[in-house]
Formats: sequence, C-alpha cells, structure tokens
Amino acid sequence: MTDFAARRRIMVDTQVRPSDVTKFPIIDAMLTIARETFVDDAQQEAAYVGENLTIGPNRVLLEPRTLAKMLDALDITGDDLVLDIGCGFGYSAAVAARMAQAVVAVEEDPRMAGEAQELLSRAGADNAILHAGVLAEGAAEHGPYDVIIVQGGVAELPETLQNQLKDGGRVACIFMQGDLGTVQIGYKTGSVISWRFAFNAGAPVLPGFESHRDFAL
Repeated sequence: MTDFAARRRIMVDTQVRPSDVTKFPIIDAMLTIARETFVDDAQQEAAYVGENLTIGPNRVLLEPRTLAKMLDALDITGDDLVLDIGCGFGYSAAVAARMAQAVVAVEEDPRMAGEAQELLSRAGADNAILHAGVLAEGAAEHGPYDVIIVQGGVAELPETLQNQLKDGGRVACIFMQGDLGTVQIGYKTGSVISWRFAFNAGAPVLPGFESHRDFAL
C-alpha cells in the first residue's frame, strides 16, 4: 500500500521548500491535504510528481511548486476571501482554504464540479464552497474578492474577473505566450490592475482565457 503521507513530505522537501516557499501555512496545508484524493483513481500514483498533471482537455492540476509559489506571492491571510478559478476536483481550493477566511472554487466541468464539493468536505475545507459555472465568468454573487488565483494558463484575464477583484486586491495568473509562461501577480488600484513578474511556469490556456485582440495587418 502506497504511503501517501511520506510522498507529501517528499513533495514538500524536494519541490516546495527548495523553491524558497517557507511560509508555515503553505507548508502545513501541502503536508496536510491529501493531493492523491483530488485526482482520478488511475492518477493517484502520479499525484506527487513535479509536473502538471492532465485532468481534462486543456486542464491540469498545477505542479506543486507552481501552486506553492503562487500562494506564496499572493500572501493569503485569514481575512481574505479567495476566488479559485478552475479548481478541478478541488485540491487548490482545499489548500487555500487552510490559510484564507473563505474560498469560492469555480469549476465548469460537470464531473469534476460534481465531485469537488464532496472532496472538499472530506478534506475538512468547510470554508470552501464549489460554484459550478463557466470559469471565465467567475462567481460575482459571492464577491468581490481579496484574492483571485487562476489554475491554468491565461492569454488574457477576462474583464468579468477583473471586475470581481476588490480595490487593493491581488490576482495570480500564468500568462502564456506560445509554450512559454510567466506567473504574474496583479495588484488592483481603483479599476486598474498593475502586473509584476513573479516566476516562470507554464500550463495550457484555460477555455475562455484565450487572447481576443484584433490583429491588424
């Protein structure tokens, strides 16, 4: 029988801590939340590998290092209301819920959304709720949010989501240009978000997050 608790310790010691993530709430959450329960049974053995894990078309469970560094850069506190976009089966929401006041997790895939709330409850994330709906539309009825984190690649952050971020709030996105990606943290002042580079990472661009700019010849 696989010792998943040992694998969690190895994940933290070889992927998270060496990436300069040392905040206790993040380390504690990633040691506590059983990542293997938030994937299909056939993928449990791969749950702790140091790479993105495909969970659907253009959908991944972000590698532990990327998620940990995004959470570190966002500096979530116990007063924050967090919007988790593209939560899949709920792992990222369960981790964030251990450091936030509350998490609203958005998932549009019917099967994953159907399982996520039960898995969150089983993980003790009673301050996380699952919102089944289009990722790019967020969950305005529960906002505005102190923090937004997007669990996948972005070419453009939809204006709908920008509008759900509080003045003074922050957002983490993996901006993709071709195969290359950078995680950037956005800080909202008034109606404007200013972006700062955090680190390099990559993920498939989520549905609804493609670029819609018109290119002139």
